[in-house]
Amino acid sequence: MSRVTFKLPDIGEGVAEGEIIRWLVKEGDEVRQFQPIVEVLTAKAKVEIPSPYDGRIVKILAKEGDVVPVGSPLVEIEVAGKPVDGEEVAVEAGGETGETTTQEQPVEVEMPREETRVRAPPGVRLLAKRLGVDLSRVRPTGPRGIVTRRDVEAAAREEVVKPVEAVAKPTEQVEKPVERIRIHGIRRFMYTTMTKAKQTIPHAYLIEEVDVTRLWELRERLKGYAAEKGVKLTITPFIVKAVTMALKEYPLLNASIDEERMEIIVKKYYNIGIAVDSPEGLVVPNIKDADKKSILELAREIRMLADKARKMELSLEEVQDGTFSITNIGAIGSIAGMAVINPPEVAILGVHRTFERPALVDGQLVNRKYMYISISFDHRILEGAYVTRFLMRLKEILENPELLLLE
Repeated sequence: MSRVTFKLPDIGEGVAEGEIIRWLVKEGDEVRQFQPIVEVLTAKAKVEIPSPYDGRIVKILAKEGDVVPVGSPLVEIEVAGKPVDGEEVAVEAGGETGETTTQEQPVEVEMPREETRVRAPPGVRLLAKRLGVDLSRVRPTGPRGIVTRRDVEAAAREEVVKPVEAVAKPTEQVEKPVERIRIHGIRRFMYTTMTKAKQTIPHAYLIEEVDVTRLWELRERLKGYAAEKGVKLTITPFIVKAVTMALKEYPLLNASIDEERMEIIVKKYYNIGIAVDSPEGLVVPNIKDADKKSILELAREIRMLADKARKMELSLEEVQDGTFSITNIGAIGSIAGMAVINPPEVAILGVHRTFERPALVDGQLVNRKYMYISISFDHRILEGAYVTRFLMRLKEILENPELLLLE
């Protein structure tokens, strides 16, 4: 028998860490290969991590609520025979006593002399340095005396509070009513992703007014037919179809950036993301090969993905590999706004509330339906003139919905 340290595997594009939501096993449990053992929440979705082999859970190394990077130890499992390649093996050293030693140690990096004995991963050390926390004075709560990110953050909060307590007057301290909402799960990943997007991507913006009277009329004519097929027809699937048509003419918007190779990766497929306001925060599932699907197929899939997003039931595949995103801000009521780009994509379209306004048509004053569409784009690789042409082409398609038949 041998013990194997199973680490958080690479579970998808752009996923660098995950939050331990719930352990599905406990220490001492027997597990089978491919049996789910832990639920992990990533920036993309909630996933179940299976055991790669048969064995017995010896020690759980990551607590529920911990945020651990890919490659961090999750659990020690006792297995029979040769373990899976790439896993760290605990070498038996105690004979019948069962005592073991393990190769698993925190990575040490060069630090000032007073911190050389502190057991902490590099990421935690960098966090401590950024927050001005002396690691030698932090009480570790991690496995084998390792200082965790949570330990450092708690120490930083104590340092901030202490000076205030020293000068505060003890009399007449009235505690104000507040509610503290922990930033974790989807909210935490939204927090970090949007921060990175705004800090690293130079956003530029355009907005255009679109007369959607004819599109609205087409939707009204088809609504009954769609209902007979069990589909609730909204404007969104028409917009998705129009977007794919315009992207084929302006492909640089359907791209991402390989910063290491300094290359623009133009995608020849169209996985259109639809931003969904879930109870836990913003998530963006995407419709795979949206250009190949009919309006009814798009409507059905949009509803299905939105329902799964609100129930936190999206699979990792449903949120991976998007190429361009749409956020329907108008569904809530906004008349105009500018969205934040969803990395690694290079642009996002905002769709806003439909409103009526009198307009002069063929010499007569009539009511028309309008809405604004906005686009946020990465100005490192996209020029304003190029994006404006895309936006004007999209406007043309939406104002003349018969053009959708050409697809």
